[in-house]
Amino acid sequence: MSKSPATREFARRERPLSPHLSVYRPPITMTMSIIHRITGGALYFGTLLVAAWLIAAASTQASFDWVNWAFGSWLGRLVLFGYTWALMQHMLGGIRHLVWDTGAGLEKHTASKIAWATVVGSIILTLLIWVVGYMVRGG
Repeated sequence: MSKSPATREFARRERPLSPHLSVYRPPITMTMSIIHRITGGALYFGTLLVAAWLIAAASTQASFDWVNWAFGSWLGRLVLFGYTWALMQHMLGGIRHLVWDTGAGLEKHTASKIAWATVVGSIILTLLIWVVGYMVRGG
């Protein structure tokens, strides 16, 4: 059975390309959703660090000193800083979702503002926690 000329013409047309990442700018709400998932995964790793510190505190003085030394190094502090930010970002993202569960803030413009607020809020809270921590610790 032969195809009609209209069918053959349709089959030869090239399909449009999907928007490429260089053209398409992901909305902030989508980006924050992805970051919320990533920070959730990162919190598993950070919780292992907290558990290691608690286990070291419950064991010998030498193991506790070693863990304190590792967490006090520049790399350890960088990891702990990242863990603090992930915790704050994930917490604020959870609050954002809780607000959305009530039906509030679902309008596009409002949802974008709330998403940006989680970014700014997580950075401010992280810096505030570390500044207060250094002030209390004295160093």
